[in-house]
Amino acid sequence: MLYTAYFPKTCVSHPRRPFFRQSQRHSASLRLRVSASLPDPNGVKVEYTPWLVVGLGNPGNKYHGSRHNVGFEMIDQISEAEGIVLNTIQSKALIGIGSIGEVPILLAKPQAYMNFSGESVGPLAAYYQVPLRHILLVYDEMSLPNGVMRLQPKGGHGHHNGVKSVIDHLDGCRQFPRLCVGIGNPPGTMDMKAYLLQKFSSVERKQVDAALEQGVDAVRNLVLYGFNSSTTRFNLEQKYKYHKV
Repeated sequence: MLYTAYFPKTCVSHPRRPFFRQSQRHSASLRLRVSASLPDPNGVKVEYTPWLVVGLGNPGNKYHGSRHNVGFEMIDQISEAEGIVLNTIQSKALIGIGSIGEVPILLAKPQAYMNFSGESVGPLAAYYQVPLRHILLVYDEMSLPNGVMRLQPKGGHGHHNGVKSVIDHLDGCRQFPRLCVGIGNPPGTMDMKAYLLQKFSSVERKQVDAALEQGVDAVRNLVLYGFNSSTTRFNLEQKYKYHKV
């Protein structure tokens, strides 16, 4: 059996799972707080479509600070900057509900390990009625130099198992934004899995920390204004941030 969430020009279907039905019972009150409206001068309420911002990573202290967990770190940065507390478990994810400006936002860190991230994203998007264009996925990207970020309106999975899982649980749809955080390629013949689960060097750590701060501003701009000239400027600045003239 399928449950389906219909959005303008969008249809997302997911297999119905027992854990999703349970999360609905525990989160009825949360659902009411993810919508927002603001009266304009004429007394007409302006409704804002919520955003779901998901950082990919692995739960547990073992993986804290590893290259593969920069998605989690980005969510933590947004949480701190916007005062959104992550204190609820729903659909196998640690979530927090708040807003950026007047726009309602749901932050999420899937807790079912990287390769099963979609088991959280699909149900959360359907439950809170978030359209694909408002699902922002944040994850590590080896094709980008360490500390370099890229914000895109859509894309493929690029052999990233976490992203692949999300696409699978969004009925194969790829038309959702993503913020990629560069971690570089493994040196020499180093095993890729070992590289992903390794901690950053002190120099790399500084680069990533600086990037995450810049990422908060990029996410804030995206949520408030969508993809615009500021997004283009952000991507250009990121692309050439380590190039000396």
